[in-house]
Amino acid sequence: MKIDGFLGITPNEAVATATELRGLGYDGAFTAEVQHDPFVALSRIADPELGLDIGTKIAVAFARSPMTLAYTAHDLNELSGGRLKLGLGSQVSAHITRRFSMPWSAPAERMREYVLALRAIWSSWRTGERLDFEGRHYRHTLMTPNFTPPVTAPNPPQVWIAAVGPKMTEVAAEVSDGILLHGFWTPEYMAQVLEPAIARGLARAGRSRPEIEVTAGGFTITGSTEQEMAEQRERVRAQISFYGSTPTYRGVLEVHGWGELGDRLHELSVSGAKDKWQQMARIVPDEVVDAFAVTAEPARLPAALFELHRRWADRVGVSKPGSVSDADWAAALEPLRAAPGLVAR
Repeated sequence: MKIDGFLGITPNEAVATATELRGLGYDGAFTAEVQHDPFVALSRIADPELGLDIGTKIAVAFARSPMTLAYTAHDLNELSGGRLKLGLGSQVSAHITRRFSMPWSAPAERMREYVLALRAIWSSWRTGERLDFEGRHYRHTLMTPNFTPPVTAPNPPQVWIAAVGPKMTEVAAEVSDGILLHGFWTPEYMAQVLEPAIARGLARAGRSRPEIEVTAGGFTITGSTEQEMAEQRERVRAQISFYGSTPTYRGVLEVHGWGELGDRLHELSVSGAKDKWQQMARIVPDEVVDAFAVTAEPARLPAALFELHRRWADRVGVSKPGSVSDADWAAALEPLRAAPGLVAR
């Protein structure tokens, strides 16, 4: 099973963090599109000699056109010697329309077309064949030699799709190279909703499970003292309340009979209450926190994540707790690193 870590918040920290990750035995270093462009930091660690997979978990697909992203991903893939894992997410309608000022419609259908458009563009650059992609949402039919970049990497970028609901999961299994499981996830939801969706998507494309990678991680609660554990637990409770307030994620709560909690969280999130975020966290009960989060002492955290995800995942994302020495953490990762992912089983 492969192990992935995350780069620092700012691009300035990227090289030091990636070097540390490699020294600890990680396989990949990833960015998330939060407060910075996710690709700038990756460009700083794309040296093939570093030996890390690089990628995004996630970049917002619908904030960019497929052509714009095709160039960015291609360049990073070239710099890294073909090691880019382009993780894409749809985000939600409010962010796409109000933050990025881009169109929103039928996210699963649109994502499917987006990935196919990327593949058509990269194929045109590699083969020299005419670019001729026409879909409902995207149309790319012009490419001249002047705008065709040189290709030296042995393979085009891999495309992973972040999925929460069954429709997006089905699309990911059909057309992508991998599925990024959201932290707002439980084994029950996986078994009842996502596994059947993966099976449907693979069947539609005539593919088998080893042809995709599933990447997991999720909320973790750890610490060297009871106080640290308690503080981390409250931070996770707040994160769960935030995601649980989004109607898109209500289905995860419904599997457990907690749909009403999602409604209450959403009502608070759109209210004018000054302390609404604190109120939201307070109404998330312990049983919900326990369902979503892995709780373990630092040295046991990798093993606990493996036990949780071994039925479904090929890669696991986990960050080193600050209280653990490099030597102890490298030793803690060893069982996870030695365990086969599903693709290898």
